[in-house]
Amino acid sequence: MEFVELSLLEMLDVYGEDELQAVLSSFVCPKNIDVETFIQKRAILFSKQRVAMTYLVFSEAAKELVGYFTLANKLVEIEASAVSKSLKKRIEKFSQHDSAGRFVIPMPLIAQLGKNFDPSLAAAIPGSSLLEMACQKVQEAQRIIGGKAVYVECDGHPKLRSFYSASQFVPFGQRAREKDELGEGPVLVQMLRYFRS
Repeated sequence: MEFVELSLLEMLDVYGEDELQAVLSSFVCPKNIDVETFIQKRAILFSKQRVAMTYLVFSEAAKELVGYFTLANKLVEIEASAVSKSLKKRIEKFSQHDSAGRFVIPMPLIAQLGKNFDPSLAAAIPGSSLLEMACQKVQEAQRIIGGKAVYVECDGHPKLRSFYSASQFVPFGQRAREKDELGEGPVLVQMLRYFRS
C-alpha cells in the first residue's frame, strides 16, 4: 500500500476550511483522545498561526485519511547524565549549556503522531511507517537549516516506549503534563533520535 503526505496548510488554501474540517472530523483515535482532539479542533488554527505544522497522510489508492503527524520547533533541555557519552558528544555540536550544566538545544518535536482507527477505512498505515514519514520530513528541514536530531514526548506506557525505541529513540527526560493535555499520568516521557546521516 502506498501513502502520500500533504501539508494541512496547503490543503487549507486549496479546499478551504469547511471542506478540510469535514475531512479532519472523520479521524478517529479511541486509543489516544488527545490525538483525536488535536486533529479535529486545533490543527487548523496551529497551522495558520505557524505554531505547529500538520501533515495529513492519505492512502494513495482509496484517498482516505489514514494518519497524520504534527511538527513543531522547540527548545529542549537535556541533562548531561541522561544520555550516553557518544550521544552527548554528538548533541554538544548543536547545543548551548545553561547555568545548571544542561544542554539547551533547539530541536524539532514530533508533537502529534496519530493513526486513523475508523473501521470503514479500506487501508491502515503501520505506526512505524507514519513515524518514519515524520522523521523524513524533519530531515528535509534539517538539510536546509541544520540539525541532526528530533524528539517526542509520550505517555510512559511501556508499549509506547517500546514503539519509539524500535525506531532508535532513546529516553532523556520527562516533562510535567500541562492542564489542557489529555492522557494518562502527570508526566510525559521525552525521547530523542539522532540521525547519523
